[in-house]
Amino acid sequence: QVQLQVSGGGQVQAGDSLRLSCTASGRILSYYTIGWFRQAPGKEREFVAAISWSGSSTYYADSVKGRFTISRDNAKNTVYLQMNSLKPEDTAVYYCAASKVTGWRMPQNYEYDYWGQGTQVTVSS
Repeated sequence: QVQLQVSGGGQVQAGDSLRLSCTASGRILSYYTIGWFRQAPGKEREFVAAISWSGSSTYYADSVKGRFTISRDNAKNTVYLQMNSLKPEDTAVYYCAASKVTGWRMPQNYEYDYWGQGTQVTVSS
């Protein structure tokens, strides 16, 4: 089993940047496809981005494409979500998740086996 620790959230202004980190313990992160999801108040959890185990393939929700970048450093057992040009509608709790399935086009919650605790990102206008 893998435990995921999410960090890097905060409160920023529109147009600012943040970088979220998802660090694994218990198992080697390179065994897993990693996804980022977010959930805004009163809304369902939605997919943000995913990255293959090697880091060679990535997949993004249309709403963040061109602004967010997912990457991973398997030597550090960490996956990152670089968020640029943040908008108020990006405000949400952000979660990372790990899947034992090999792939990267994986936008569904049920495709992931382990979840981190979430970090709040608040973007003010």
